[in-house]
Amino acid sequence: MFDKILIANRGEIACRVIKTARAMGIKTVAVYSDADKNALHVEMADEAIHIGPPPANQSYIVIDKIMDAIKQTGAQAVHPGYGFLSENAKFAEALEAAGVAFVGPPKGAIEKMGDKITSKKIAQEAGVSTVPGYMGLIEDADEAVKISNEIGYPVMIKASAGGGGKGMRIAWNDDDCREGFQSSKNEAANSFGDDRIFIEKFVTQPRHIEIQVLCDAHGNGIYLNERECSIQRRNQKVVEEAPSPFLDEETRKAMGEQSVALAKAVGYTSAGTVEFIVDGERNFYFLEMNTRLQVEHPVTELITGVDLVEQMIRVANGEPLTIKQEDVQRNGWAIENRLYAEDPYRGFLPSIGRLTRYRPPAEGKLGAGLVRNDTGVYEGGEISMYYDPMIAKLCTWAPTRAEAIEVMRNALDSFEVEGIGHNLPFVAAVMDHPKFISGEMTTAFIAEEYPEGFEGVTLAEDGLKKIAAACAAMNRVAEIRRTRVSGRLDNHERRVGTEWNVALQGASFDVSIDADPAGSTVKFADGTSARVEGDWTPGDSLARMLVDGEGLVLKVDKITQGFRIRSRGADLKVHVRSPRQAELAQLMPEKLPPDTSKMLLCPMPGLVVKIDVEEGQEVQEGQALCTIEAMKMENILRAEKKGVVSKINAAAGDSLAVDEVIMEFE
Repeated sequence: MFDKILIANRGEIACRVIKTARAMGIKTVAVYSDADKNALHVEMADEAIHIGPPPANQSYIVIDKIMDAIKQTGAQAVHPGYGFLSENAKFAEALEAAGVAFVGPPKGAIEKMGDKITSKKIAQEAGVSTVPGYMGLIEDADEAVKISNEIGYPVMIKASAGGGGKGMRIAWNDDDCREGFQSSKNEAANSFGDDRIFIEKFVTQPRHIEIQVLCDAHGNGIYLNERECSIQRRNQKVVEEAPSPFLDEETRKAMGEQSVALAKAVGYTSAGTVEFIVDGERNFYFLEMNTRLQVEHPVTELITGVDLVEQMIRVANGEPLTIKQEDVQRNGWAIENRLYAEDPYRGFLPSIGRLTRYRPPAEGKLGAGLVRNDTGVYEGGEISMYYDPMIAKLCTWAPTRAEAIEVMRNALDSFEVEGIGHNLPFVAAVMDHPKFISGEMTTAFIAEEYPEGFEGVTLAEDGLKKIAAACAAMNRVAEIRRTRVSGRLDNHERRVGTEWNVALQGASFDVSIDADPAGSTVKFADGTSARVEGDWTPGDSLARMLVDGEGLVLKVDKITQGFRIRSRGADLKVHVRSPRQAELAQLMPEKLPPDTSKMLLCPMPGLVVKIDVEEGQEVQEGQALCTIEAMKMENILRAEKKGVVSKINAAAGDSLAVDEVIMEFE
């Protein structure tokens, strides 16, 4: 077995590989850019080598710099993680020439299957059902439009060397195609150093289901069931689960056997994933093969008990698989939510900054199941604009899907993140969404269920009353603390009133509190009541309460006359006032936000790629105004209505902060 492995990656996947290597008794080497000098993966590894400036094309994807790090440390093998150089045949070739093992497939398999165009041709030749498309090289936007018309809109424009949603655009017409072609080429060049583009038919209402395969160099190959990855935004997965709630045994077996046959046809070794789209009749179509470890591999590990990173290392060491197809289990259900540094209230645009608070739920047992959190950050760390915005992968396992969802709900409610915009409220909302609960979702889930964007969760009255009761009880505890601090009376509890008004989400509840040593009974004006128990004390940012015997986890911040409460995707200002205070509050005028309707504000921290208009120019609704790049993604900002540009405050190359004014209109 290897003595030392270098991880040619960063963030949570580098940390993930280090954990398995450490368990196997293998020393690890981290590489890092200027932006990552204090990163968690650098701290965890036995050694760390600096490889250059923050941009990936000057550090993490420069083969010579990785090879130099290998020479410096004497690493015998390299695990590439995913992204960066993981599907780069030249990198695998360079390692082979240097006598260093690549913890991945042979360069020939990468060339054949890692390239999206070549892999589709091979799949067709092997008799695999594929989506209609044009897999030759496309020179320019005019040719892209011509091909798209021949295929028929809508089409998907994709980077040949792509992955992770980078370099992908859906085009519904010629204008979309021209614009998407150029943006895809730019993103592909920046992310992968390869701007080749291909086009295929975009199948509407599909499910995205993938098969995990594992092959060795001795002719053995198995599949480890499937993962459902249908909930996506900007073609990037957000929620994954294993198994799929949609597949039957016959389809699962057919997809698995076809995937293994395809892998063997190209001499594949190591872990890989064959991706399919599946229609409502369970017809499946090959999309691509990812010749690497997938982001969502933990859910497969949780239901099979197989450590995929360990298997990859053993295969790279020349060992045969010890697992046969009949040994592969499907035990329980696992769900993964990707925690991204992006603001769901701003169209999921990237967010950067310092993690002023980062407290994930404890890993291990939770309720009926388990919690696993793969992460690469820590409290006080910086989220950089240079890399993918994923912070962590929160996974839960339980014997059934319903139980796994419930464990995930509780884990999300317990996950504290402050300092940046993040998607915790959104994934919490998904866990409670009827379509997700039923398993009847497609890749159009986000577009269909949140057509105007995510605006938070509106809780039903029973949920509001539970939170109102909990906050009334918490307010009583806070009031007792306040009177004790004043030190004016001995019997502090008698000074705290029993009659209160709780206002939240536009609702108002008059309540009375009957307290005892074990908790409080909160009585509502409509005659109902709720029993509240818990050990929350003022200053705690997390309240774990029992309301009528059911668990309720609240993220808590103090505000004037109440609390800011976050739970189950809802973000609430909860005011707890005396009856007289509530009466006076009704007379207070509402504070209105400033009028920015005549301004184009930067929706995220980013770099101005180009300005598409000039001062004095008339623009139409939907017209492109400028392009902002952040976290390897290009974002085109468009006019919301017809107008005339009166002033432009930014130029190409400028770095902008959130809400900085880019241009103004008459």
